[in-house]
Amino acid sequence: MVATTMSNNNTISFIKNSALHVAHINRLLRNAKSDIAVDFIRSDPIGPVIITNKVTNQSDLQIISQYIKRSEDINKLQVEEPCLPQSKSYLKIISIPFFPNGKTQDRLNASDVKNILKQNQIFDDIKLTSRPRVIKVSPKSDMSIVWINIWNHQSDNKAKCLINWCFNIGRYITTIRGANMNLRVPQCKNCWKWEHATFSCRIQGSKCIKCNGLHRSENHQEFGWCCKANEKTNLPHLETKKGNSCPHTFKYSNCRGNHQADSNQCPFWRHRFNRKWHQKKYAKIHENRVKSIRSLGGNKQQI
Repeated sequence: MVATTMSNNNTISFIKNSALHVAHINRLLRNAKSDIAVDFIRSDPIGPVIITNKVTNQSDLQIISQYIKRSEDINKLQVEEPCLPQSKSYLKIISIPFFPNGKTQDRLNASDVKNILKQNQIFDDIKLTSRPRVIKVSPKSDMSIVWINIWNHQSDNKAKCLINWCFNIGRYITTIRGANMNLRVPQCKNCWKWEHATFSCRIQGSKCIKCNGLHRSENHQEFGWCCKANEKTNLPHLETKKGNSCPHTFKYSNCRGNHQADSNQCPFWRHRFNRKWHQKKYAKIHENRVKSIRSLGGNKQQI
C-alpha cells in the first residue's frame, strides 16, 4: 500500500482515471522488472491510496512517485512524497486556544491546525493519516484539544519522539500527548440511527433523511406527505413544485432538533467520537419511550 497526500481537488481528478493509472504504473513496474503489481487505487481523506499485491521497496516507491508527479490530472506543487504506511499512531495536542485570534466568531478548525503544524519544524517529516480533529474542552471553556493521527514506520518511531514535546502557538505553550485509538460512533445511512453500521441495519427498506418516512431520501418529494397537495385540511396544503427543494422542516427523531439526520448541528453528530455520551442518550430515549407506553396503557385501563 502506497499513500500520497494531496488536496481534495487533486484527489478527485486523479481518482477519475484510476483504471488508466493502474495500467500505466503496472507497465512501468514491468519495464523495471519488478514483481510488484498495483491491484487498484482508492480514495482516502488524505489523498489516493495505491493498493499493491506485495509490500513495495524503495525502488518501486520511486517509480510510483515519479509517475504521480508527472500526471496531468493533478497539480504537482500540491502533492507530497508518497510513503509506505505501516501503522498509525494516535496523538493529542492539549492547551490550544479554541479562539486563536481572540474573537469568538473565529474558531479553530482543521485547516488552521494543519498550518500550525507546517510552521513547526518538529512536524517536518510527519504525515497525517486524516484531517485533525478539534474539540472544545467544555462548553464554557476557551481551550481545545486537537487529535492527530500520523503514519508511523517501524524503523523510525516518530510518535515516540513527539510525545511530551512542547511548542508555541502564539503566546500559548501546547503539549503533545499520546492517545488511544478513538473510533467514531457509526451512523446508519439506512435508518439514520447511530451505534450501528448501514450493512447491519435491521429495518426493511430505507428511511428518508429529512422526514423519516419509509422512502429513500432522493424520492422525498414524490413520496413525502409534506410535499403532496391535501385539500381536506382546514388550510389547503399545496403541492411542492417539481424542481424546487422541500421547504418544510421536521424534528429529527433522535434529538428532536429542526435539522436533517446527517446535520453537523445535531448534538449526536458533535459527540460522534464519544461512545459513552451516545449510550447514555439512547438509554434516556429508551426510558422515556417506556414511560410513555406505560402511561398510555394506564389511560386505557381507566377508560
